[in-house]
Amino acid sequence: MTSPSVGFIGLGNMGGALAANVAATGVELVVHDAAGPGRAPAGTVFADDVAAVARAADVVVLSLPDGTVSEAVAGQLAAADQRRVTQVVDTSTIGVTAAGRITELLAARGIGYVDAPVSGGVAGARARTLTVMYAGTDEACARVEPVLAALSDRRRRVGDRPGLAQALKLANNFLAAVALAATSEAVAFGTEAGLDMATMLDVLNTASGQNNATAEKFPRQVVTGAYAAGFANSLMAKDLRLYLGEVRERGGPTSLGTVTSSLWEAFAAAEPGVDFTRIYPFVRGS
Repeated sequence: MTSPSVGFIGLGNMGGALAANVAATGVELVVHDAAGPGRAPAGTVFADDVAAVARAADVVVLSLPDGTVSEAVAGQLAAADQRRVTQVVDTSTIGVTAAGRITELLAARGIGYVDAPVSGGVAGARARTLTVMYAGTDEACARVEPVLAALSDRRRRVGDRPGLAQALKLANNFLAAVALAATSEAVAFGTEAGLDMATMLDVLNTASGQNNATAEKFPRQVVTGAYAAGFANSLMAKDLRLYLGEVRERGGPTSLGTVTSSLWEAFAAAEPGVDFTRIYPFVRGS
């Protein structure tokens, strides 16, 4: 299959790393970011607006902060004069409902949509180890496969319609939020009791309490004092709001989700925009 021409919109922490991965494959990549050309990865061509990307690329990848922005950008792509784009791949975390609206918006203009949120952090993106979970029609997924392959070496199709990957991503982020918050409370208790944090983590990671926070986030970000995982607490709070909204719409259980979301909302309000691993000192000090 001939590789399509590719555009990329949204060059923040995650988007910049993913765009760099695509550019590294040798594709001529046209990029745009609302903040200007300063974030454009080496070897890419910066476009002044969304419409210019739509005119230059067959497949456009989005990496944007929320569903409102993704929907607005999708609308601009669809409305562009002399547009070339025929497929959109959305790596943003936007929720099931927003993915459905964008699917309809683009389909009305003959553009396919693949819902493809990612998990694994900025470091995972740079190492090509983050997971791309994606959903879409057979035709749309086949057409964007070269682009998905350029994003990461770990990919899994999870459904035949956009929105299903969003459901899985929201479930994943809920579990990640619970694990990080619970680990913060447990480690705070242990250290207050006199335990060494590194010793706690060594034992927890060979015991039944092991989770991603004990295995990855705490050793790399908390013990070192780096707090630089590249994901803001405000984005985690947003993802939990999306998760709770989708669960409630379906009448699902929300008892643990409600408590977890409240904690992350309080953290985001107290220290807006900081790295989400800083929930440990926030929890310890509360």
